[in-house]
Amino acid sequence: MVSNSAKEVYILGLTQSGRAFRPSDWAERLAGVMSQFRPGGPQPGSHLGYSPWCVPTSVNGVRCVVVHSDLRNYDVMAWDFCMNFAKDNELQVSQGAPAPSSP
Repeated sequence: MVSNSAKEVYILGLTQSGRAFRPSDWAERLAGVMSQFRPGGPQPGSHLGYSPWCVPTSVNGVRCVVVHSDLRNYDVMAWDFCMNFAKDNELQVSQGAPAPSSP
């Protein structure tokens, strides 16, 4: 469960059992679907860039998507879509940046 006070939630490309989530471009796909949810709403051409509220990145060599709490404030259904994506695919979720992996 994600706290309502969390400013950023990291959806990691690792399942609860520690396996890498596939396909390898899942983070870009999820962020692409969410590109219309942005400050000021969708604009012409906004589908060509990621929303600042849902950004694909990599942390500790693991693909992930950073979902900002402003998305929840803007459209709770879009927020729920991201959180349910993580839940349905049994992905690890971290409130704030995940701790560095140990060597």
